Amino acid sequence: MGRLFSMTTGAVQPFSQSETWCFQDAKARFGEVVQRACTEGPQCVIVPGQDAVVIISAAEFRQLTGPVTGQALIDALQASPFRDIDLESEPVAIPARDAGL
Repeated sequence: MGRLFSMTTGAVQPFSQSETWCFQDAKARFGEVVQRACTEGPQCVIVPGQDAVVIISAAEFRQLTGPVTGQALIDALQASPFRDIDLESEPVAIPARDAGL
């Protein structure tokens, strides 16, 4: 039996047997696995004896990861001790040779 770890809440949820698929069954019935992920919750796919992947709905993925805003990158750049360095440079002319086709 596998477990699902939530990155936002830190909670660990065990998978019930009905939510676990062996790889071959999941491959053969992929549409059903996706449908169940959307309607019933996470679907765990196992390969001989171990958890391999968990299929979740797009809505649940967005809830776990939060909105993609780029704010973390903006915050990191603003916190940099090098934020006052000018990164603009003069263009460099590089000669090109004829391709000779």
